[in-house]
Amino acid sequence: MKIFNTKKVMLKLAATILLMSSSVVYSAEFPVAGNASNGAKAWAENCSRCHNMRSPEELRDDQWITTVFHMRVRGGLTGQETRDIITFLQSSNTKPIVTSSKQVSAISVSDATGKKVYGQTCISCHGADGAGAFPGVPDFNSNIGPLSKSNDVLLKNIANGFQSPGSPMAMPPKGGNPNLTANDIAAVLEYIRAEYGK
Repeated sequence: MKIFNTKKVMLKLAATILLMSSSVVYSAEFPVAGNASNGAKAWAENCSRCHNMRSPEELRDDQWITTVFHMRVRGGLTGQETRDIITFLQSSNTKPIVTSSKQVSAISVSDATGKKVYGQTCISCHGADGAGAFPGVPDFNSNIGPLSKSNDVLLKNIANGFQSPGSPMAMPPKGGNPNLTANDIAAVLEYIRAEYGK
């Protein structure tokens, strides 16, 4: 019968706990955030054919991390595509923050800014023709589409995120680009109206 040295066992246990605690990664810090616009496109090209009815609100942000990493191998996704999709889903899952759209509508804008914002943030879901890059994305060209709403409503929807009726996926706040300013949002709306409005 072996007699354990309590002091040695306690030291080994303390060292093991210290080692384990120093390598803990919290879900808020992992994985490194990707690009939500690229994630929307990667979701459309890889995931939506099987999961087109899933809403980001079905899972918490930390659960999306586990789910997407589980599907990474089955979907043949690269690490960057995986991070982009997680960022897209998490930003789609973000609860809207109510802001005043009156402040946004008073800002002067330029066509160049609106076109640039559309090309960098909106085009991956809404398409170059404004008709929607995949099923469920509303068509800007339609007479009863989003552009039939007032600027105040649309500015609020862009800033806070919005899920169109019949769409399996919500547009994340600021189209998934947290760096958009109120000026950018006003500019892109003006560009969309000029380019696709009837």
